[in-house]
Amino acid sequence: MVGQTARVIAIVWSAVVSLAAWLWLLLGQGFFWRTDVRLPPHRDPDVWPSVCVVVPARDEAAVLPRSLPSLLAQDYPGRAEIFLVDDGSTDGTGELARELATRHGGLPLTVDSPGEPPAGWTGKLWAVRHGIGLARAREPEYLLLTDADIAHAPDSLRRLVAAARTGGFDLVSQMARLRVESLWERLVVPAFVYFFAQLYPFRWIGRKGARTAAAAGGCVLLRTETAYRARIPDAIRHAVIDDVALARAVKGGGGHIWLGLAERVDSVRPYPRLHDLWRMVSRSAYAQLRHNPLLLLGTVVGLALVYLVPPAAVVAGVVTGSTAAAFLGAPAWLVMTATYVPMLRYYRLPLWLAPLLPFTAFLYLLMTVDSAVQHYRGRGAAWKGRTYARPDAVSDEG
Repeated sequence: MVGQTARVIAIVWSAVVSLAAWLWLLLGQGFFWRTDVRLPPHRDPDVWPSVCVVVPARDEAAVLPRSLPSLLAQDYPGRAEIFLVDDGSTDGTGELARELATRHGGLPLTVDSPGEPPAGWTGKLWAVRHGIGLARAREPEYLLLTDADIAHAPDSLRRLVAAARTGGFDLVSQMARLRVESLWERLVVPAFVYFFAQLYPFRWIGRKGARTAAAAGGCVLLRTETAYRARIPDAIRHAVIDDVALARAVKGGGGHIWLGLAERVDSVRPYPRLHDLWRMVSRSAYAQLRHNPLLLLGTVVGLALVYLVPPAAVVAGVVTGSTAAAFLGAPAWLVMTATYVPMLRYYRLPLWLAPLLPFTAFLYLLMTVDSAVQHYRGRGAAWKGRTYARPDAVSDEG
């Protein structure tokens, strides 16, 4: 009896902490749960600046037919050109890109390959460096860094440039709408964006003087002069989470950045199985924690307190008859559910998925732990045949 009472008391106090955390997250974390941070108001410039689009691609033949034609078909009034950098593909990505350009026409396309990255470079950033080097001869005012799995609406580039010009931004990034067709995609993907926004509230990112900095690597419009001044990508050459590192480098150099949710930019990469999503998250989760065991422990405890304690308290209250546990756990779970609803609406998913967020958070907890396990087994952040063991951090030389 004494042991059961002690457990109930522990659950009650955990529920108190969880409820307090959710009240703070609701009001004090930049209203991260709102999904109305979209491309800011903009107007067309009198003269459209030149843009070079850089697309790093490694074994992307499966998605390229759905993404590259959307770039070729950009309705951009100024001068624009695409550089697709084939990062050692073995599936004919480069040849397919040339075929698509011949078939669809549109913006000029150059396909080139930089060879294997030297030590200290991730493959993607080595490819980006090569693409920026090719673009330098064209002297573009802006660079659009976009992934090979991202499809753009015909007016995407012109809207990005207009927003950057109107708002005076050095970097404008849109988080592409990810695919949510399979059951696991519906359970895991919206939560991925929700958790990202919780870590990096979009409203804080756009404020001058605020320390919060992040970008979404699938769609980044960057002023070329800013890229050179911030030594992009050399300054972040070994960053596994390169988009956040890029934004920090730009903002750390005094640049004005903006990040929000996309309306007309979509990822076409499928993640039909839990295994696929697990790999996507676990390959970089521990790098996000700088490979620090103490940060890992804090993350696990934090996820458990914030996301798992509320439903556990409700269940414990019902089973043990503890009114306090149930009455504290229920409102925390309710606030959690309510803050997740806007993200589900953004993804046009049924709202009954909202109360299941604790289950999804538990999956993310396991993925994070697995990421650490893989690191200590020497596998690091593995992606498409390459393994990166170094932390995600901006080089000291940068």
